Amino acid sequence: MSFASDRSRWSDVWLATVARGVSSCGDFLAASALTLALQSAGAGGTAVSGLLIAATLPLVALAPLTGRLADRVNSRTLLVGAGLAQAAICLALAYTRHPALVIGLVALLAAGLAVTQPVLSALVPVMVRPADLPRASALNQTAGTLGALAGPALAGLLVGGFGTRLPLLVDAASYLVLVAAGLLIRTRRGGARSAARVKPEAGPTPGAEPATHGAGPSTGTGPTADGWRLRRDRLLVAMVASLAGVIGAVGAINVVEVFFIRETLGSSTTVYGLVTGSWTLGIVLGAWALAPLVRRLTDDGRLLGTGLLLLGGSCVAVLVSAAVPSAWLLVPIWLLGGVANGGDNVLNNVLLARRVPQVALGRAYAVFGAATQGASMVGFAAGGLLLELAEPRPLVAACGLAGTLAVGAFAVPVARAARAERVAAARRGGAVPGPDAELATSRAAH
Repeated sequence: MSFASDRSRWSDVWLATVARGVSSCGDFLAASALTLALQSAGAGGTAVSGLLIAATLPLVALAPLTGRLADRVNSRTLLVGAGLAQAAICLALAYTRHPALVIGLVALLAAGLAVTQPVLSALVPVMVRPADLPRASALNQTAGTLGALAGPALAGLLVGGFGTRLPLLVDAASYLVLVAAGLLIRTRRGGARSAARVKPEAGPTPGAEPATHGAGPSTGTGPTADGWRLRRDRLLVAMVASLAGVIGAVGAINVVEVFFIRETLGSSTTVYGLVTGSWTLGIVLGAWALAPLVRRLTDDGRLLGTGLLLLGGSCVAVLVSAAVPSAWLLVPIWLLGGVANGGDNVLNNVLLARRVPQVALGRAYAVFGAATQGASMVGFAAGGLLLELAEPRPLVAACGLAGTLAVGAFAVPVARAARAERVAAARRGGAVPGPDAELATSRAAH
C-alpha cells in the first residue's frame, strides 16, 4: 500500500495542482503551436507524427532511469532542476527555426517531462490519506486537463495573431511555476530523508503471493522498491496492457485530427483549438463525476472493468465523430468522449496508488507512463503513414473502430484478472482489497 496514515496535507496538494495545471497548459500550448505551424507551412502527416514522436520517445526510453530517480532522489531537487532546464530549453526553442534543431529541442523538453511526471504523480498519494485519494486525484487530474484545455485554444489565438515565438515564451515561463512549487511543497519523496520516514509496511499489503501479486491483503512485510515488479500483479498487468493496446489502436487520431478539422472541415486555427479543447474539458468533468464512485468501489477488479468500459466509450465517440459535416458538431461528441477518458484516468491512478508500495511509486508511474506513451508512438507513426494513403475522414472512422475492437479484445483477459483477484482474496478468507483494508501501511494522479 502507498498511503500516509496521518492527516492529509491539502496545501501541498493545491501547490502540486497549480504546478500541474500551469505546466500542462504550457506543454499543450507549445505542442499545438508547433503542430499548427507545421500544418500551415504545408507539412504532411509524416512531419506532424515525427514531431509528436520526438515529444514522446524520451518518456518511453528514459522510464527505467527516471522512475528510479523519482524514488531515490529528493523530489524537490528533481522538480527544481528539471524545471529550470525545461525553461531554458523552451527559451532556446522560441528562437530556433531549423526543423531538425526544433525536433531535437522538443525531445530534450520531453526528457525533462520524463523526470517531473513520475515525481509529481508519486507525490500526490503521499500527501493524502487513502480516503482522500479519489478527491486529490480528481483535483490533480482537473488541473492537468484544464491546462490541456487552455493550451490548444490559447495556441490557436496566439499563433494566428503573433506566430509561434510568443506561445513558446509563455511555455518557458510556465516551467518557472513548476520550480516555485518544487521549492514550496513540504512533502518529500526520494533521498535519504524520505527513506528514513517511510515506515515498514507491516500488516495487510497487496502482493504476498508470487503467482497473484497484488491480489489481496496478506501478512508480513510489504515489497521494497527493489523487490516490486509490475509483472507480478495480474490486475495491474491487465490494466496497463488493455490501456496501452487501446491507445495504440486509436492513437493515430492525434495526428489525423489537425488535418480533419483544418482541411476536411475547413476550420480556422482558433476553431481547431476550441474543438480539441472540448475533449479535455470532458476529461475534467469525467474526473469529478467518477471520483465519488471510485471512493465507494473497494473491489479493484471492478475498478479495472469499469475503466475498460469507459475506454470503450471514448473510442465510440471517435468513431461517431467521423460522420460530422461541421467542426462545431464535434464539440458535444468529443465532450462525451473526454468524460469517459477522464473517469478512466482517475480509476487508473487510484488503482496504481492502492496496489504499489510507497517506495516504488515513482518507478510504477514511470513504467505505466512508458507503456501508454509507447503505445501512443505507435499511433503517431501509423497516423503519419496512413495520411499519405487516405483522406482524414475515413481515417478518423478507422481509428474509432480499431479502438472499439481493441476494447472488445481485452474484455476477456480483464475479466479473468478480476476473477482471479476475487478468488485469491476468498482463499485467504479476507475481503476484496481496498483502501479501508490497507490503512496500516504507508501512501497519484497523472
